[in-house]
Amino acid sequence: MSKTQTEKPKKDGQERDFFCVVSDAFRVFARRSSVILGSAWAFAGAVLVILVWLLTGPTFHFSDTWQLIINTATTIITFLMVFLIQNTQNRDAKAVHLKLDELIRAIKDARNELVDLEDLSDEELKKLEEQFRRTRAQAENDETSPSRHDEAVESAERAR
Repeated sequence: MSKTQTEKPKKDGQERDFFCVVSDAFRVFARRSSVILGSAWAFAGAVLVILVWLLTGPTFHFSDTWQLIINTATTIITFLMVFLIQNTQNRDAKAVHLKLDELIRAIKDARNELVDLEDLSDEELKKLEEQFRRTRAQAENDETSPSRHDEAVESAERAR
């Protein structure tokens, strides 16, 4: 191996480590931010900011600058929040998919082809959905097994 070839993997490893560190830091930041910003206190704080802005309106004669401040602030906050929310939703969805995949894998009679359904095309998902509709219709028409509609009616009657 030449000197350049030995230095290149080292450089790639450093870059990968840097991006992993940045990714992990963003993940932690996004998770903590979603917890804090999703709280009732954060909502109350946002309402308070709006009230202060409204109350300062007469002082600034409801000027264009006064309006521009709230418009700019809310636009920037919304823009940044989109990324935080998307990151946390992506991670949560991935975790749920992995948990469901593990359950499917662990159950003896489950169909393993249902693992990783999120990677299927829309057409493949529609075909699978239709297959489940047919299975449900067959189960409802089968006299020996109670349908889910019958069970729902029975449980509703018991609740009365």
